[in-house]
Amino acid sequence: MDIRHRICLWYDGTALDAAQFYAATFADSAVGAVYRAPADYPSGRAGDVLTVEFTVLGIACLGLNGGPAFRHSEAFSFQVVTEDQAETDRLWHAIIDHGGQPSACGWCKDRWGLSWQITPRALSEAIADPDPAAAKRAFEAMMTMTKIDIAAVEAARRG
Repeated sequence: MDIRHRICLWYDGTALDAAQFYAATFADSAVGAVYRAPADYPSGRAGDVLTVEFTVLGIACLGLNGGPAFRHSEAFSFQVVTEDQAETDRLWHAIIDHGGQPSACGWCKDRWGLSWQITPRALSEAIADPDPAAAKRAFEAMMTMTKIDIAAVEAARRG
């Protein structure tokens, strides 16, 4: 893993659990090195998992078990482009059915509070349609959804 550039994600003692879930759920994802604290620290004890190197969707990450001081917010999210409804449904349910929460317009949160945008390619293409009326219809349809329904978006795009 190239450790020169990566995203650091803060967890409250659950970085390894999160990394293992992401590796099992998303393509091009894996758990790498796990480092344990060599001494006690404010939110943990010697021997506790301190950091976990992992990739999610090919993006290098470091999970830091920093304690309860900071929480994830919607200001940061992973966007996952899906190719069809089956992939959209599989990823959505993997997150929601394992302690996550649905939100609007294809967004959801995993059980650790990290936000995900499960975005079908068809949705992006529809809201970028060169016909402004078609793009508007697709956008307005999306605004009523939690998990994206590709058939409904395409129907709205067609009018």
